[in-house]
Amino acid sequence: MSEVDTNTFVAVGRRKTSSARVRVKHGTGQIAVNNRSLESYCYTEALAKTAVRPLLTLGLEGQLDIVVTVIGGGPNSQAGAISHGLARALEKLNPENRGILKKAGLLTRDGRMKERKKSGRPGARKRFQFSKR
Repeated sequence: MSEVDTNTFVAVGRRKTSSARVRVKHGTGQIAVNNRSLESYCYTEALAKTAVRPLLTLGLEGQLDIVVTVIGGGPNSQAGAISHGLARALEKLNPENRGILKKAGLLTRDGRMKERKKSGRPGARKRFQFSKR
């Protein structure tokens, strides 16, 4: 296992069932998600914008190299997890960023999850059809 650089800041972000491990260090602005470019991984502009929102909020685009490993969930969930992890890593990079990121709501973990299916029912809240006779 390789040693982690002291200039590298690592954080984990989560959303629904997605989990993203984000590594941030000073560099040229390259962003890699699961060994692919951000543009190819987050295939729509909205997904890419969601993923890098903490960078845009702080005005740090093009100044940091970011490596992300993300697993689980779907595209929207993964973009949210990347955003959460990136915000946490940027807070570690410079603690003064905390106020700005918190005000923008980027440090808050979105706790909404899929509700579990209940026994004796077809789904989480759905009921079988009622028959009076």
